[in-house]
Amino acid sequence: MSHADEHEGSRRDFIYYATAGAGAVVTGAAVWPLVNQMNPSADVQALASIRVDVSAVAPGAQLTVLWQGKPVFVRYRTEAEIALASEQDADLATMPDQVARNSNIDNEAAPGTDANRTLPTPEGSDYPAGAWLVQMGVCTHLGCVPLGDGAGDYHGWFCPCHGSHYDVSGRIRKGPAPENLPIPVAEFVDATTIQLG
Repeated sequence: MSHADEHEGSRRDFIYYATAGAGAVVTGAAVWPLVNQMNPSADVQALASIRVDVSAVAPGAQLTVLWQGKPVFVRYRTEAEIALASEQDADLATMPDQVARNSNIDNEAAPGTDANRTLPTPEGSDYPAGAWLVQMGVCTHLGCVPLGDGAGDYHGWFCPCHGSHYDVSGRIRKGPAPENLPIPVAEFVDATTIQLG
């Protein structure tokens, strides 16, 4: 093989690589707008995370906030409600849904105990353990909004649409709902502010 043939082969290789590189850049430039349109808009991203001030919520009271288009119940439970939830833990084996349904727990199969469903108490606060319960306010049967403040047979929430009864931890106890009220991603950012999302 002569020196001229080697030179011709390397020029040909360069042209192939340059053409392939240019084609990849042009394809990427054409495809990017199609992919980028699937990203959430700015107004949707703004609703992805909200902060809720709970400084005015008294023990035994519930605050309902709208997050991602759905109601979220933020309940500051009394000592009596916390004690009742612990008593109701004894019935876990007979509950229709025995899973925590807590987005804050890595293990989706975590048992649905009250401790696995409540928000951890923030450092430096006077809240008793298990005082804060944050859960989606949508019945898992057909999406109605359950009534709270000790409603139903188990002193938690009652869905008047089809008669689902949830206990003081938001676990389904009776009725057609198949699952516990889900726990969204939530955490205390300070002693009086809860962040959802």
